[in-house]
Amino acid sequence: MNRENEKIQKRSQNYWKALLALFFGSIVAFGAEYCVQPIIPVLAEAFDLTPAKASLAVSFGTGGMAFSMLLIASFAKHLERRKVMTIALIGSAILALIMAVSQSFGLILLLRLCQGILLAGFPAMAVAYINEEFDAGIIGAVVGIYVSGSSVGGLIGRMLLSILTDFFSWRIALGTLAVLYAVIGVCFFLLLPKAKYAHKKTTGNRSGLAEFKRLLSNSQLVGVYFIALAIMGSFVCTYNFISYVLLAPPYSLSQTMVGFIFLLYFLGTVASTVMGRLTDRIGNGPVLCISIFCMLTGSLVSLFTLLLFKLIGLGIFTYGFFGAHSAACGWAGRLDGGDKAQISALYMLFYYIGASVIGTVGGTFLSIYGWAGIVGFLSAVLLFALFIAFWLTKKQQSETVKNEVIHSYR
Repeated sequence: MNRENEKIQKRSQNYWKALLALFFGSIVAFGAEYCVQPIIPVLAEAFDLTPAKASLAVSFGTGGMAFSMLLIASFAKHLERRKVMTIALIGSAILALIMAVSQSFGLILLLRLCQGILLAGFPAMAVAYINEEFDAGIIGAVVGIYVSGSSVGGLIGRMLLSILTDFFSWRIALGTLAVLYAVIGVCFFLLLPKAKYAHKKTTGNRSGLAEFKRLLSNSQLVGVYFIALAIMGSFVCTYNFISYVLLAPPYSLSQTMVGFIFLLYFLGTVASTVMGRLTDRIGNGPVLCISIFCMLTGSLVSLFTLLLFKLIGLGIFTYGFFGAHSAACGWAGRLDGGDKAQISALYMLFYYIGASVIGTVGGTFLSIYGWAGIVGFLSAVLLFALFIAFWLTKKQQSETVKNEVIHSYR
C-alpha cells in the first residue's frame, strides 16, 4: 500500500479539522508573541525607557524563540508534534497572565524570554506536521493557510491590546488576551488529528548535532535561512517603531487608532494564501523574489509624509512579507530530505534571530535619523535578501533543466 495515499487529502474530514486547528493555533502563537508590539511606547513611558530599550519587550520574546530553536533542531525527531504545540500555546498564555500583574520591566523581560522559549515549539512543530502529515501536492496551499493564521493572530492580538489599553490599561488588556489564548489552546489539542508520520527515520543514526551540521552544509537551505532572517527582521523592525511615528506629530494618532493600523494584516492573510497556492504552480523561487520586491517597494513608499501614502506603503510591505514567509517556509522543507521538524526549527532559528537583532537595531536608526533611517537600513537588508532569492531561483531553474536533459536521454 502506498503510504503517501494515507496522508491527509484535500477536503477530507481530517483536512478541515487540521486546517482549523493549525489556523487558530497560529492565531494564539503569533498573537502572544507580538501582542506587546503596539504598546512599546506605553511601556517606555510607564518604565521610563528609550525606544530601543522598550523594544526589548519584543526582542526578548523572539530571542527566547531563537534559543529554543537550537534545542528543537537537535531533538525534533523525538518530539510529539501535537503535545509540544499544545504546551506552547497554553504555557505562553499562563506566562502572559503573570506578565499582566508584573511591576518590574526586568521581570517582564524574563517572562517574555520564557514565553519565547515555549512558543518556539509551535511554529517548528506546525511546519513539520504539515510537511509530514499532508499530501505532498497540497503542502504549499496548506502552509499558506497556516501562515495566514499568523497574520490574523498578529492582527487580533495587536488590535485588542491597543483598544483595551486605551479604554482600561495595558495590564487588563494583556490579562484578557491571556485567558482567551488559554481557551483556544485547549480547543486546539482536542481538534488537531494525531501525527502518524512524525517519527519516520529519515536521518539514519546521525546524532542531532551531526544532522544540524549536515543541514547547514546545504547551501540552498542556508540561503533560505538567511532570507528568513532578513524578511522577519525587517518586518518586526517596521512594526516595532511605526507606532512612534504615528503617535507623534504631525499624525498624533491615539493608541486605538494605531491598533487599527494592524488591519493591514488582512493583506497578509490574503498574501499567504494566494502566494502559497502560487508556489505550487510556478515554484517557490519566483514567488519569493516577487514578495521581497514588494517589501522593498512598500518600505520606500512609506517615506512619504502623507498618512495615506504611509498606509499604502505599509500595506504593500505587509503583503510582501507574508508572501515571502509562506514561500520561504514551504521551500525549506522541500530542499532537503532530512527530518522536517529539524529543518523548520533551523528556519525559525534564523527567523527569530533576525527579529531580535534587526528589530532592536532599528531603534538606534529611529533615534538618530527618524523613519528615513529605518527605511534606509531595511532597504539594505532587503536588497541582500532579494539577491539571495534571485541566486536560489536561478540555481533551481538550472538544476531543473539539467534533470530534464538527463531524463530525456534515459
